[in-house]
Order: sequence, then C-alpha cells, then structure tokens
Amino acid sequence: MGGTAREERLQIMLTAAELEALDSWRFSVHMPSRAAAIRELLRRGLAADGFALADRDLKSRDFGVTSKTRSGIPMR
Repeated sequence: MGGTAREERLQIMLTAAELEALDSWRFSVHMPSRAAAIRELLRRGLAADGFALADRDLKSRDFGVTSKTRSGIPMR
C-alpha cells in the first residue's frame, strides 16, 4: 500500500453505466483495482483547473458520471 494507512471507508452508489465506464477506464490504464482507479480519478479531478462550482441547491442524485452535462455544468 505504499506506506499509506487508509483508515476511512467511503461508500458510493453507481449505475450500471457508471460502473462500466469506471471499469473500462480502469482496464485501459491498467489500474490494479477499482479502488485504485477511483483514487487516481479523484487525484486528477482535485488537481484539475477551470472547473465550475456546483449549485448548492443540487442533490447527490443530480450528479452523474456518464452524462454529457452534470446538473447544468458543462463537462470538459
């Protein structure tokens, strides 16, 4: 694990299409696990510049992975 103790667990729910997108990306970049793929995507997302902030009135269900737009926020 590279010396990093992971003490917090995060549970997320995905649609079948979102899981398929995650697994397709994971295998295309040779990530060893879904967890590693999600951590890498989080790292890239947190390092990204130029993203729009979400409307505070939005709910969790308003955010998706495989749609062309996310709650009215254009995807880059």
